This record gives sequence, C-alpha cells and structure tokens, in this order.
Amino acid sequence: MTTDEIKLLFEYHYWANRRILSVSARMNPEQYAAPAGMGTSRGGLRATLLHFLDSDWQWRLTFSGFYSAHLSDEEYRATELKESEFPDLAALQKRWTVEEQWMRAYLVALTDERLNGVLRYTAESGAVRERVLWHCLFHVVDHGTHHRSEAATLLSGYGQPPGDFDFTLFLNEHFHLAP
Repeated sequence: MTTDEIKLLFEYHYWANRRILSVSARMNPEQYAAPAGMGTSRGGLRATLLHFLDSDWQWRLTFSGFYSAHLSDEEYRATELKESEFPDLAALQKRWTVEEQWMRAYLVALTDERLNGVLRYTAESGAVRERVLWHCLFHVVDHGTHHRSEAATLLSGYGQPPGDFDFTLFLNEHFHLAP
C-alpha cells in the first residue's frame, strides 16, 4: 500500500461522510436526536453518526501514539465523544470538520515505510495489539462504510434516502469521468 492509495481511500471516506451529513441536515431536531434506531447497531441517527466520528477520532489518537500505553477503563472512556456534546447536527458537523483536518494532517506526514510498518497499541480491552498500519487505516474507512449504511437506513425510514455511496461513483466525480 502506498500513501497515495490510502489518501485516496480517505478522500472517498470524506466524500461519503459529506453526502450522508448533507442528507442528515434535512432531519428535524427530533429525528436527529431520536434514540431508537430501525435495525441499526447504535440506535438513532445522532448515535450512529457520533459512533463513527468517535471511532475515527479514537483511531487517529491510536495512530498518533496516544494508546501506546495502557489506559484504565475510566481514562479511555474519558476520551470518548458523548451525545450530550452534540445537541444538534451543526455541532456534530463542526467536530467532524475538525477531525477530518487532523486526520488529513496525519496522512500528509505519513511515509510509505511507516504506512507498511507495524502499529503497536493497547486496545480498549487492555490487550496489546500489533497490526500493519495500513490495515488499521483501511479499517477506519471500512467501518465508516458500515455505519454510513446504517445512517442511510435511518434516513430512508424518514423518507430521505441518501442515494448511493459507491466507490466507483466517487471515482467518477473525483476524476471527472462519465458515470
């Protein structure tokens, strides 16, 4: 894997995130904050969106070495984003923009050697893990795909289907190719 290839995958990730957030902006405050999901793993729209934003953030902290030493459960939970911090979609979108900027800065500084090297970190369970860094970075994109599909299910249930998020559609737009 090269840094250009992983950056392309993150461009897709951010493109798809912007699409789902754009459609989410059509929801009223009650729909945004509703706790119950329709067959989703995280609950309602806010919980689903926040979960994958929090996951992006937690992984970036891991990539930056924050979780290289064992944290207690209390210390780990203190780093998690909370629903109460995002009473409306505007607050969530603002935080998402900041996270994207931080991850982009991380990716710009990344070398091919580091990308293909081993990442050692302590998981939430306390287990020490060693993974190839690009595998973990790919997981961030893949995890986002999973939860964007759950958000799409919720949005469709509210009568606002977000359309397709296919990687090939992104490529068509990114490289200005005909669909």
